[in-house]
Amino acid sequence: MKKIILAACAAMVLTGPVLAQEAPETLVTILTAPEPQTQLMAIVLAMQAAQQGAAPHILLCGPAGDLALKDAPASATAPQPPLDMSPKGLLTKIAGMPEAKVEVCAIYLPGKGAQADVLMDGVTVAQPPAMAAAMIAPNARIASY
Repeated sequence: MKKIILAACAAMVLTGPVLAQEAPETLVTILTAPEPQTQLMAIVLAMQAAQQGAAPHILLCGPAGDLALKDAPASATAPQPPLDMSPKGLLTKIAGMPEAKVEVCAIYLPGKGAQADVLMDGVTVAQPPAMAAAMIAPNARIASY
């Protein structure tokens, strides 16, 4: 046990103090949750990150993809407490930001039997190679809900 502790201490001395990681340039938010409160909180955090300088990149999959529909279900448009904001309402604001990307999963529309014209303005269909590149970019962080 002493050897393990000594090795750990030596590693800390040799490597020096841990430096603070630089702030990310992009926050990749992957949202699949069907619950409106979870959806709204994920979008609130993406907006807060944008206000702190990170470009928001939101990928909507499964039930969360419905937020991107022009004719979204009531669960996406119903106001949530405490500020009476809806997930779709805040997503619309983010989608209108020049530095933001809002996309639905590549399999979302085919799974619904729909075309891209059902999506609200500012939302596109993710291309898997580009999305994978965004996820592994050294200047990105990922949040998944």
